[in-house]
Parts: sequence; C-alpha cells; structure tokens
Amino acid sequence: MGVLDRFEQNVERAFNNAFAKLGRGEVKPVDLASALRREVDDRVAVVGRDRAVAPNEFTIRLASDDFARIEDWGAEALADELAATVTDHAAEQHYAFVGPVSVTFDEDDSLHPGQYQVHSASVRGAVPSAPNGNGQQAHGQPSYHQGPVPSAPTPSLRHPLIDIDGQRYLLTGPVTVIGRGSEADIVVDDPGVSRRHLEIRVTPDGVVATDLGSTNGLFVEGHQVPAATLLDGNSLTIGRTRIMFWTGAADEAG
Repeated sequence: MGVLDRFEQNVERAFNNAFAKLGRGEVKPVDLASALRREVDDRVAVVGRDRAVAPNEFTIRLASDDFARIEDWGAEALADELAATVTDHAAEQHYAFVGPVSVTFDEDDSLHPGQYQVHSASVRGAVPSAPNGNGQQAHGQPSYHQGPVPSAPTPSLRHPLIDIDGQRYLLTGPVTVIGRGSEADIVVDDPGVSRRHLEIRVTPDGVVATDLGSTNGLFVEGHQVPAATLLDGNSLTIGRTRIMFWTGAADEAG
C-alpha cells in the first residue's frame, strides 16, 4: 500500500460514519486529506542538502453548506485528524516543519457546494509561556526536570524548550524522560508511546535525544534514529506525538 493510500484511508476510516450521508458534489474528508497532501508536496522548500521544509499551517475554505455541515459534526476533531495525517505524510517524505501543524476551516460564500480551496504557510512556532506557572505538567504531577517557568520563558542551549502538542516545557535539568508511564518526567497520553520512550539530555556539547528502547522508535525530522544531537527547530515524533525543540539559536542568529 502506498503513502497516499494509507494517508487517505486513515482519514476515511475515522470519519466514514459521520459523513456517510454526504452525496455527490459535497466535500468529503478523504478529498480534504488528498488536497492537503498535494499542498504539502507542492509547497515544500528545499533549504539544505538534507532538509526540506513543508508548510505547517493550513486553511481550508469551504462553501457555506459544507462549512456548516463540518461545524455541526465537529470541525475541531476533523482538523486534528487532518493535522495528524499531514504530520504522518511529512514523516514518510522526510519533510521538516518550522512550527506546529494546524488545520482550520473558513467559510467562503463565493464557493459552491463541493468546492474548496487550500491555503498554506510556514509559520515558525512561537515561544509563549509554559502550560502553567507552577512547574507542573498538564496531568498535575511535578515535572522533575522542569524548573520554575517565567511568564515568557526564553529557551537556550542550556535550558531548551519543547512543545508537545501545544504544551510547552522549559527544561532546566540535565535529563528529562518522556513517556506514557507515570514514572516519566513528562507524561504523554498516546498509546503509541512507550512508558519510558525518550530521554532528552542537556550536555556541554549539545542537547541529545535518545530512544530508550521504545516499541515504535524515535523519529527526528522524519528519520528513525537511536539518538540524535538536536538543533533549534527540530521536529521529533514518538508514536503519534510531535515534539518541537527550541533553543532560540535561530532567532539570535536572525
């Protein structure tokens, strides 16, 4: 089965029941999935010998009837699934992103039912405040290697920042373990993630991500690796979870 087949079938299975009553001439999720894949491939930019950057923010403009139907069903769930399949496709093609992947829907009265337009852009992920100000993770347990977080944390090589599906953590300790188990320093709710999946170690020679013998492996910029020294803006994938890594080096150079 090819990449396109897997890409389309993932979305089609997830939304087949919800959109079973859609007739001809109306937008279907599989159509949107295919359109996003084409947009990614058409807009990818080669910025180095081993680095191709794809757009990460997508807006899908829909006719009023199609927009209302998706809103009634649950636009947020569909957008999340489409963003996940974009991420999967990018990993297959070894594309990188400069920020988190997002998909939004807009209504366009000039379009007829069944018509849609896809617009994309590469938008560098911002560095806002951490998920909360008390040094705790989203699940309420202390993050053992996440020190007090200021209202506007500034990442650095010594104290990098990671973004896990919109939750941001400033890493102030030498070692941070990410996984699904309660013993991990940062717990990820993803069945594809092992209990102790990934270690991020801050050293004088750089920040190193190491796979801790996980079931599904560690991917950095779409490549499966046992370990890698991270660069500012790198994208990591464990299971279906994307992790963005920031040190602020690119902003300082700019």
